[in-house]
Amino acid sequence: MNILTFSKDFVFLLSGFNATVNYRVTLFSLTLLSYCIILVLNGSLILTIILDKSLQEPIYICVCNLCINELYGTAGFYPKFAFDLLSDVHVISYVGCLLQSYVIYSYTMVHYLVLALMAYDRYVAICRPLKYHSVMSVRRTAVLVVLSWLVPLCFMIVALILTSTLKICGSHIEKLYCEIWAVVKLACGSTKANDVYGLFLICFYIVVNLSIPASYLQLVKSALKSRRSRRKFTQTCLPHLLCFLNVLVAGLFDVMYSRYGSASVSQSVKNFMAIQFLLIPPILNPIIYGLILTKIRSRMKSLCIITSQET
Repeated sequence: MNILTFSKDFVFLLSGFNATVNYRVTLFSLTLLSYCIILVLNGSLILTIILDKSLQEPIYICVCNLCINELYGTAGFYPKFAFDLLSDVHVISYVGCLLQSYVIYSYTMVHYLVLALMAYDRYVAICRPLKYHSVMSVRRTAVLVVLSWLVPLCFMIVALILTSTLKICGSHIEKLYCEIWAVVKLACGSTKANDVYGLFLICFYIVVNLSIPASYLQLVKSALKSRRSRRKFTQTCLPHLLCFLNVLVAGLFDVMYSRYGSASVSQSVKNFMAIQFLLIPPILNPIIYGLILTKIRSRMKSLCIITSQET
């Protein structure tokens, strides 16, 4: 079968929707509500940080990029998911499948890298406060933020190229959305190059994830030395730690399900495990940062007051 002809005509069947047939209206309503909440929460935080010059510091620039990434990742899932809930046929084209996989995977990778950058920022701020402004200058922060986007986007381009060369002999993807690993499992030829590259990506992000708790070990040691350090740790590091644990647990659920999902687990449970990292972090993260980070909370309050007075 010619790969170009296959790419144009072939479609994948998303069989995960078989468990949603009896609840499609309820799930559609909840999906629409969840997506609106994600847009409002993350959009509000982004606008607050952009419009307030006092918030244009490294930690808040990272928070802003985290929220932009939430909008980017959920845009690759929610519109298609909502449409499929009301449709009788749950299919996605070959090109659409690769595009959705690209967005969702790169979203996850960017998330971890931005969180690692935030952990490093907090390490410098608390453990090396006298050198903070020289180490975490606005210019250097901008470069690191750009790299946290470029590296995952380039990694995923390579993954897509490797996947696009495979000859696919199946059409059923047992999920609610497309992912590269599910497509690779449908290949009827050798997938050694994909497996090796996938292992490389896993190792890379294990190192990234280990750097975050390593930074926090140093932060905890420093925080125990003085009351001021403890207060600073609680105000700026606690929300970041909560977000990291939130994303880590969600990501582990998805990875474990994708590779070791048991056939004995109900499809509804599998569906929740597969989408929770696209549901829980995008809602909880802006709430955590908006409520705990004092400068953001006070600025959002003042904006709400000004808006209510004008209306």
